[in-house]
Amino acid sequence: MRPAQDNGDDTAGTQDVSTLGNRALARSPIAPAMLAIAFPVFDPVAVAIGPFAIRWYALAYIGGIVLGWIYARAIIRSERLWGGKAPFTVADFDDFILWVTLGIILGGRTGYVLFYNLPHFAQHPAEILELWKGGMSFHGGFLGCVAAVLLFGWKRNISVLSLGDVTCAVGPIGLLLGRLANFINGELWGRAADPGLPWAMVFPHGGPLPRHPSQLYEAGLEGIVLFVALALLIRAGALKRPGFVIGAFAALYGLARIAGEFFREPDPQLGFLWGGLTMGMLLSVPMIVAGLIFMAVARRRGGSA
Repeated sequence: MRPAQDNGDDTAGTQDVSTLGNRALARSPIAPAMLAIAFPVFDPVAVAIGPFAIRWYALAYIGGIVLGWIYARAIIRSERLWGGKAPFTVADFDDFILWVTLGIILGGRTGYVLFYNLPHFAQHPAEILELWKGGMSFHGGFLGCVAAVLLFGWKRNISVLSLGDVTCAVGPIGLLLGRLANFINGELWGRAADPGLPWAMVFPHGGPLPRHPSQLYEAGLEGIVLFVALALLIRAGALKRPGFVIGAFAALYGLARIAGEFFREPDPQLGFLWGGLTMGMLLSVPMIVAGLIFMAVARRRGGSA
C-alpha cells in the first residue's frame, strides 16, 4: 500500500487529481499557502505505551460503537417512541453489538477492496488483512451491517426492520467521529479551493494547494445533520412504521455523501468517472433509491411517520 494510508473510508491516501485550472493556480505568483489556514498539527496516535499504539481512528470506531450502544438502549427503553414495548429487548441489542461490529469491519474492508482498489489487492492479497494501514468503505460497511441485522434477527426471531431502524438511528454518531478522525489524520482532504476561501487549508500530504476541509463538511452533513434529522423523525413516531428510519438513513446519507463529494478530492486510483462523477457518488445513488422505497412502503402500512 502507499504511504499516507492511515485512513478509514473509501480511499488509501488521496493524491491531487485536480483539473488544469487547479494546476494553473499552483503556478500562480501568489503562493497558495499564504491564502490558507495552517493545518493543525495532530499526532495520529492518541495513546502510545512502548510499541503499543492506539490511533485516533481506532478510538473513533470504539467511541462510535459505545456511544451508539448507549443511545440505542435509551431508544429501546422508551415505550413512547414505539407506542408500546419495543419488539426486542435491551439484552437483545447488547448481544447484537458484536455482530454489527464484525459487520462494519468485514463489510467495510471488503467494500474497499472490491469498490476502490481491486487491481492492487489482486496483486497483493496478503495486504487485505492489513487493516492498520487503512482502507475502509462506508458503503461496504453499511452492507455488512445489513447482513448482521438479517442474520441476528433471523437467529433471535425478532423484527429485522425494527432492529435495522435502531441501528441506523445511531449510525451518524460513528460517522461523525470517523470524519473527525479523518481530519486529525490529515487524510481524505478536499479539492483545491477558490483563491481567498477563508477556511481553506494546506494539508501535509495534499500538495501546495489550499483545499476544502471536506472531512469537516462530511462530519457536519453525515454526522450532525443526519443524526438530528433521524432523531426528529423518531420523536415524530417513525419507529411505529418499521423500516422508515432505515429508508430515511439511506436516502439522507446518500444525499449528504453526494453533496460532500463535490468538495472532496477523488480517489487517486480511480479519479473522476463518467461525467465528472466519483465512486462515492455512484455508490450513493442506489442507497437513495432504496431508501425512498423503504419509506414509501413503511408509510403505506398505515399512519404517517
